[in-house]
Amino acid sequence: MRIVYLHQYFNTPDMAGSTRSYEMATSWAAAGHEVHVITSARKPAGRVRRGWRAECIDGITVHWRPVPYGNEMGFVQRVRAFLTFAALAGPRARSIRPDAVFATSTPLTIILPALVATALRRSRLVFEVRDLWPQLPIATGHLRHPLLIRAAQLLETLAYRSSRMIVALSPGMAEGVIARGTPEQKVVVAPNACDTHMFTVPPAVGLRYRRGHPQLGTGPLIAYCGTLGEINGVSYLVRLAAIMRRIHPDAVFGIYGTGKDEPEVRALARRLGVLDANLFMMGAVPKREIVEVLSAAAVAVSLFRPIPEMEMNSANKFFDALAAGRPVAINYGGWQAELIRQTGCGVVLHPGDIETAAEELNSFLQSNTLQERAREAARRLATGPFARSRITETVLDTITGPTDRNSGLRQPSAVSR
Repeated sequence: MRIVYLHQYFNTPDMAGSTRSYEMATSWAAAGHEVHVITSARKPAGRVRRGWRAECIDGITVHWRPVPYGNEMGFVQRVRAFLTFAALAGPRARSIRPDAVFATSTPLTIILPALVATALRRSRLVFEVRDLWPQLPIATGHLRHPLLIRAAQLLETLAYRSSRMIVALSPGMAEGVIARGTPEQKVVVAPNACDTHMFTVPPAVGLRYRRGHPQLGTGPLIAYCGTLGEINGVSYLVRLAAIMRRIHPDAVFGIYGTGKDEPEVRALARRLGVLDANLFMMGAVPKREIVEVLSAAAVAVSLFRPIPEMEMNSANKFFDALAAGRPVAINYGGWQAELIRQTGCGVVLHPGDIETAAEELNSFLQSNTLQERAREAARRLATGPFARSRITETVLDTITGPTDRNSGLRQPSAVSR
């Protein structure tokens, strides 16, 4: 089957950011499918080439088109980038004559090139929901005008109704899709997954990383590997580090990422006296280096501001920590918090009281029993319900459909929490 994978923010392991699409696409190619990824070159190096550039990467064909984009952009600039890519990607995807189109959001505008690619054809269209739009930008205050909200809601409805199947990245997202009138049998839950083949490395990898970064010392490393965006609220980690410096001076914090809030985070860290003391801003690093960071870390952190709509997220950093067999610390509720409490794979920190959160983190770091239990639970989850092979098979079954596979195929089923 020829599959077109539409994802505006596709990354390889040599790039910073999520590699879900790369792992999915390469596994489908390994299964014998012809996979074309249509994506954008957000920050092209050197002289910008006009038009499309196609290259073969690990068995898939990736089609790149320069469309600048960055977390530091304002809302209007982002929307312009979304619409520009949508206009360019549609004809490119259609020219490939796909048997199936898999379109992953955000942004929600990715449904537009998907519709262009499948118009008047029998191509199967599957839409993936990574965040509930427009509910999320409405909740964060980025989408306020009534006409824009209505337009976004209509686009959401169009995406759900036009797609043969919907893939949701969490149970909460699935519930949100169903609440919009989508039949339950049309929705499959396939959360982010754990790449244990990448993150399972010997302890020597982490030790070598610590030796190469002596400023991190030898105490427990608490690592945040992700975007420093408005929605993440990474200033929380800075305030946590200020208290931890007093109650657990050996603990160090590493922030691996960039984003719109980076200047604010850096300024706060400097003002609280933790910058380059027990908190280090290491910049964005590719996924392959995140493997080394997590191997060296005692705890991996996932953060969000107190926004109820974010509690249904499926953060990559959460699953990368599980894949590395590392405890996870989060400061939000929802299904991931429930999972931590049920399995003991980490610690849920108080979202508003930093003193209490510091005490919770300190208690966890002081207990070898809790840490070992968390590491074991993380490994079980990574090789069980969140194994990459299981998730990619679920999504592939959803794309190909039971009529396109050999006998004995089971219907795609939801991945349990």
